[in-house]
Amino acid sequence: MKEQKRRTGLVLYSFGFKHGVPVDANMVWDVRFLPNPYWQEKLRSMSGCEKLVSDYVIKSEAGEKFLALFKPILSFLLEEEDNLKKKNLRIAIGCTGGRHRSVAVVEELKQYLLVQDIDLEVFHRDIDREEDGLPLS
Repeated sequence: MKEQKRRTGLVLYSFGFKHGVPVDANMVWDVRFLPNPYWQEKLRSMSGCEKLVSDYVIKSEAGEKFLALFKPILSFLLEEEDNLKKKNLRIAIGCTGGRHRSVAVVEELKQYLLVQDIDLEVFHRDIDREEDGLPLS
């Protein structure tokens, strides 16, 4: 009987630095260097889950270059964590408010990881917060 290879689980989530850095993350990545949709009037009220915002961030020169470098690093980290028999890895991706850039990056990484043999959990901690930090209603 062939033993099934156990994979490290990954919790991948977005957050906004202005709402506090997550204390439960193994790694925190800052994507505030990417173009900010907040400064585009038509994109401001949208989130990184929406195609217009995602394209603005991901298809920018910096977005494409970052993801081309980050995706192989992410695969490497998962492989190494798996070799260490770790049960899970928590990676937080942050931007200023946690609504645009970090969300777009996490959603792009989710699509990249869905085709791999991995136990994946994705969420967006601060996507529903307004500028003042209060929940949107």
